[in-house]
Order: sequence, then structure tokens, then C-alpha cells
Amino acid sequence: MRKLREAILATHRRDAFAQRAYVFIIHATILTRHWESYTPALTYLLHDIHPHTPLSRAELDEFVGARILDLACRRYDLNACFELRAKWRFRDRRVEGVVKAVVHDDWVRFWRLRGSVDGYQRAIMEFAVDRMRVHALKCLGRGYLSADKAFVERCGGATWAELVKGGVGWELGEDGRSVVIRRPKPK
Repeated sequence: MRKLREAILATHRRDAFAQRAYVFIIHATILTRHWESYTPALTYLLHDIHPHTPLSRAELDEFVGARILDLACRRYDLNACFELRAKWRFRDRRVEGVVKAVVHDDWVRFWRLRGSVDGYQRAIMEFAVDRMRVHALKCLGRGYLSADKAFVERCGGATWAELVKGGVGWELGEDGRSVVIRRPKPK
């Protein structure tokens, strides 16, 4: 795919074939989470191909939304994210909800929206999952001394084994169903 993208770029093609090829490349590389490939392809599609061979409104919204999510979730460049949103006059309640969740560290909204976005948007959101999980677990650590294991797994969006592997540093209680987050300080 890289050779195809480079050939289209070198020949300065901006026709329907170039547009369809770039759409395919972007979709494939987003699903493989290979941002080194989809970022330049997305930029070229929006800034060079679209002015000559316009995308449909639905496709334009899809790719502008993907670029906004990439800026918010992968790069955490919120200023550029809002700038791009204003430039393209972008309105999509799901994408805006994800951006709002990332800005406010709202892990509950982020987790809920992961189920309502399409597969391409979910793949881009995966870049922010670890950051949101760490924030959610920090909130639990500050607010609780112990919690139910199932509750911790729901909040962290992972199984207990994955959380331990990620370095959560908490202990499983003797009953195996509760998690000891902090021990009370002796007086």
C-alpha cells in the first residue's frame, strides 16, 4: 500500500481513482492502528485530493472525524483538534462526545461512547484507552480503601490479570472477590 500511495503522490493524481485508493488505504491502516501510514494519507486526502475531487458529505465527515479523533486520542493535541473542528465546521455528536470525554478525563463517558462509534473510530480511540484507564484507576485509588473486584474490572475496562500485568499495584483480598486498594493508616 505504501508503494501505491507514493506512486499516486509522485504523479500528483487527484482523480476518482486516487480518491478511492486513499480511502481504502486509510481504512486499512486505521484498522491496523498504523498511524504512520494513515496520518499522511488522511492529510493528503483532505487537503489535496478533496479540493479537486470532492468527497461526499458523509465521507468528508468520516475522515474529518477520524483526523479529529487522531489529534485528540493519539496525539492529545487538543488545540489542533478544536482548530480543525472549527476549520471544517465539523458536527458529529459521537466524535464531539469522545473529544469532550478526553478533555475532561471523563472515563465513564469514554467507555460508553466506545460502544456507539464505528470500528474505525473505535480503533483510533484505542490510543487513548491506556491514558483513560490510568485516570480511572487513580480516581478509584483516591476514593476507596477497598472495592469489589468486578467493580474494579468494570472501571478499568480490563480483567484483574490484565490490571496486575499493567502494574496496578493493588492486592486481591483473601476472599478473592475484593481488592485492597489502600490499607488504613494506624493511629
